[in-house]
Amino acid sequence: MTMQPSLYIDGKWVHAGDGGARDIVNPADSSVVAVVDEATAADASAAVAAARTAFDSGPWPHTPIAERAAVLDRIADLLARDRDELARIETLDTGKTLRESHIDIDDVISVFRYYANLAAVEADRIVDVGDPTVISRVVREPVGVCVLIAPWNYPLLQIAWKIAPALAAGCTMVAKPSEVTPLSTIVLVRLAEEAGVPAGVLNLIQASGAAVGAALTDTPDVDLISFTGGAATGTSIARTAAAHATRVALELGGKNPHIVFADTDFDIAVDRVLTGVFMHSGQVCSSGTRLIIEESIADDFVAALVARAEKIRFGDGLDDASETGPLVSLAHRDKVESYVALGISEGAELVTGGARPTDPKYAAGSFYPPTIFDHCDRSMRVVTEETFGPILTVERFSTEAQAIELGNDTPYGLAAGVRTADPARAERVARALRAGTVWINDFGFYTPAAEWGGFKKSGNGRELGPTGLAEYQEIKHIWNSISPSVAGWFNGE
Repeated sequence: MTMQPSLYIDGKWVHAGDGGARDIVNPADSSVVAVVDEATAADASAAVAAARTAFDSGPWPHTPIAERAAVLDRIADLLARDRDELARIETLDTGKTLRESHIDIDDVISVFRYYANLAAVEADRIVDVGDPTVISRVVREPVGVCVLIAPWNYPLLQIAWKIAPALAAGCTMVAKPSEVTPLSTIVLVRLAEEAGVPAGVLNLIQASGAAVGAALTDTPDVDLISFTGGAATGTSIARTAAAHATRVALELGGKNPHIVFADTDFDIAVDRVLTGVFMHSGQVCSSGTRLIIEESIADDFVAALVARAEKIRFGDGLDDASETGPLVSLAHRDKVESYVALGISEGAELVTGGARPTDPKYAAGSFYPPTIFDHCDRSMRVVTEETFGPILTVERFSTEAQAIELGNDTPYGLAAGVRTADPARAERVARALRAGTVWINDFGFYTPAAEWGGFKKSGNGRELGPTGLAEYQEIKHIWNSISPSVAGWFNGE
């Protein structure tokens, strides 16, 4: 197939410097849906240099806030115009259902609208220093050149969480989607170009981290790195960035508890636990992979989960009958299978799933069924490590204190859920859990106006909300003495 240039550097669509390319594969049937450029380290360095020049010498950092906000609104309009095609591309790229992809595109539109509105009302803060001859102001300025690295599970959504506030703040940037799922980000950058983002402000490369990581992160020309992905890669980036005192914002995943008390509405809880763990085949950083269930209802609850899980219809994401799609790749399915084997070897009770589907129609894709392990404990790696697939582990408790202890007994702290009919208990548990987002009698929802991020090894910094904009800003205090006089501290004699 003919390959269009898919690297965007300094306002130009170009091919990789060495002609390298990568096949993008539909995980539902392993067919090649596109071929994109595979950037070199030199391409990445050129993108950083373009962003550096655009920040130091270009107009975007000094463009009035209202004009930047108007550009974000135009991007949102274009996303809405192309919503259906973007959703189809996201499904072909990731395997998720078309219904999920449409939700993602709507959320991306909301994120651009939110930051357009937030940037438009941004104002300096006047500080009263108790002296009428002094005007003291705290102002916000763009942090500079940003490297934005997004994961493969929510390609467009996660890169939008970074691009929208960075543009609103007046930064310039290099965006790097996952090399596995770059297609929707390529389209987004084309829409940003159409919306009037100046040359050099938004640059795009696609390549593996091994190929371009050093060029993006080990350089004094970058002022901030925002990374969403695995903990090992994130901590490596932080170590590299520290040599240059580069700001780093990290979202590194989670191992999220979903605590269910016996007084909850049983049927609703079963439904929400299923949705919380098996949406997008469990390939969600905030997935509720750890069910922590009160002992008195545990047996009945697990039986109900198994009955429902075995009825989940998985298939091609473009098929309206599919309730969940395949895993993102055959290699990722191998990783998930290794965790299933590990759970069995550790003594967890496999109660459903745990083997590839045998129907020939699934043979070419990377499908894997919902899998549940009962009678798990914290000595098991399948409980403590992020499996990032359709695997639910079940732990049991008898008291509220035990539930909280289990919920917090993890190195991660991204998200958690608590289900109970007792409002006071819900609030106590929610406040006691060490997680960046806690849902009470719900699971998985977010809003662009509320911050998102993790405690502990789930990362640092926040995306979304006002803090998500502040990540891309420097704070400057300007002290203006409007009636200067001699200090008289030293008498000069």
